Amino acid sequence: MRRHPSPRSSAGPGMAAAAEGVPESHREEPVRDDAAVETAEEAKEPAEADISELCRDMFSKMATYLTGELTATSEDYKLLENMNKLTSLKYLEMKDIAVNISRNLKDLNQKYAGLQPYLDQINVIEEQVAALEQAAYKLDAYSKKLEAKYKKLEKR
Repeated sequence: MRRHPSPRSSAGPGMAAAAEGVPESHREEPVRDDAAVETAEEAKEPAEADISELCRDMFSKMATYLTGELTATSEDYKLLENMNKLTSLKYLEMKDIAVNISRNLKDLNQKYAGLQPYLDQINVIEEQVAALEQAAYKLDAYSKKLEAKYKKLEKR
């Protein structure tokens, strides 16, 4: 590693000290140790064949990587397509089920409408039976009263 002289050292020690406002007698100059200075080696360019081989290798590996990425993305899209197809089929099945339920509900509503007059008659008959039952209870109570009066008169 080569050291470059700083601007202060190139102007001389007196100028640097005067520029900083420090008297020249009080300023210490750094000690240079030439054994500690490293020498730089000249950077050598790799051989042209090595660069070409490294570039080919890099492009080959990059192509393999990109092919893998594109294949994975393609597989993801195929999976999504299959999932969409299955979902579509499931919705068609659900639609068919809903149509069948709707048709059956309409049939039940029609049958209920056909039975409605009979259900109304049953309700009327039920009301009449309840009224008849009340009349029977009243008649039973009246007959018991009458029987009690008859027994009372008979005892006299």
